[in-house]
Amino acid sequence: MFIGEYRHTFDAKNRISLPAKFRKELGASVVVTRGLDKCLFIYPKSAWKVEAAKIAEHSTGGAAGRGLARLMLAGASEAEVDSAGRILVPDYLKSFATLKVKSVIAGVSDRVEVWDEDAWASYTASIERDADLFAEKLAG
Repeated sequence: MFIGEYRHTFDAKNRISLPAKFRKELGASVVVTRGLDKCLFIYPKSAWKVEAAKIAEHSTGGAAGRGLARLMLAGASEAEVDSAGRILVPDYLKSFATLKVKSVIAGVSDRVEVWDEDAWASYTASIERDADLFAEKLAG
C-alpha cells in the first residue's frame, strides 16, 4: 500500500525520482498514465493489469466509459525504473498534468500520483476545507 506525500523535482531529461519507500512495491517497471484531477497515476504492472481490466469492461459501452478508457489506456506508458530510482515521464503526460519542475508524489493506496506542487497545494486545501462534508456524504 502506498501512503504519504513527497516532494521531488524533474531533471532536464523529464526524469523524476520515485520515493525510496515506494520503489520495492513498484518494481523495476511501472505504468504511468493520465489520472483524474489533472495528475498522473503510476501503477506497479500487476496493479495496472487489474485497473486496466476494470476500465476495459466499459470501453465499448456508453460515452463515459469510452472516454475514460481512451484517457487512461491510450494515455498509458511503460517506464523502467533506473538504478537511481527515476522514471522518464513522456512529454504528453507531463503536459497533461501541467507538471513543471517541482512536483509532489503522493501514495494513494494501490497507486502513486504525481502532481504539480502548486496544483497539489490548491487541491489539498480544498479537500481539507470540505473533509467533513465528504465524510458525511460517504456515511449516508
